[in-house]
Amino acid sequence: MPQKGLFISFEGGEGAGKSTQIRILAETLRSRGLEVVVTREPGGSPGAEAIRHVLLSGAAEAFGVRMEAMLFAAARNDHVEEVIRPALESGAVVLCDRFLDSSRVYQGTTGNLETDFIETLQRIAVDGTMPDLTLIFDIPAVDGLARARKRADDGATPDRFEKEELETHEKRREAYLDIALNEPRRCRIVDAKQQQERVTEDVLSMVEPLLERFDHLSDVAQ
Repeated sequence: MPQKGLFISFEGGEGAGKSTQIRILAETLRSRGLEVVVTREPGGSPGAEAIRHVLLSGAAEAFGVRMEAMLFAAARNDHVEEVIRPALESGAVVLCDRFLDSSRVYQGTTGNLETDFIETLQRIAVDGTMPDLTLIFDIPAVDGLARARKRADDGATPDRFEKEELETHEKRREAYLDIALNEPRRCRIVDAKQQQERVTEDVLSMVEPLLERFDHLSDVAQ
């Protein structure tokens, strides 16, 4: 039987630095001999990437937030079935930039959709595949948006979520913190306002205990 892998999701508001930390962690784990799959949402599989373009371009806005939530769920299910679950079954470490908590926050909290509706969608979409660890990158909305705008100044095009009002982004921050409070066994809060090197240290310290399941790392870790 293949060794069970490890599933880590990265969550947080705009400009929190998730992508940088995913890249650094992936490099660290690969240097230890682990197979690492880096993926993202919405997207990560061919079908989900097609839906991602529709969502982030704003083309689905006219159909309302309920339809958007269903599109996110459809993309997530394809992603789980085609990429995440097979990788975990092969014994890989999956690092995912956003997962179901983003739908809870973006479509639930600030999209004003009913909790029961969102949770039902997520239960169907993930079909039992949940992260072993969720790292929630916490940063004041004003600071995160400043970082996101700097990326735009450097040539990156902001998506429609980055363009929304400061108050909306702060509500999302609080929603993420509530998730961490309510699910402490799965979630850890990372202070994303720190210097990048310190954030990297914190991330590794949170991931390290879960690496014990990989027997072939025991010699490296000693």
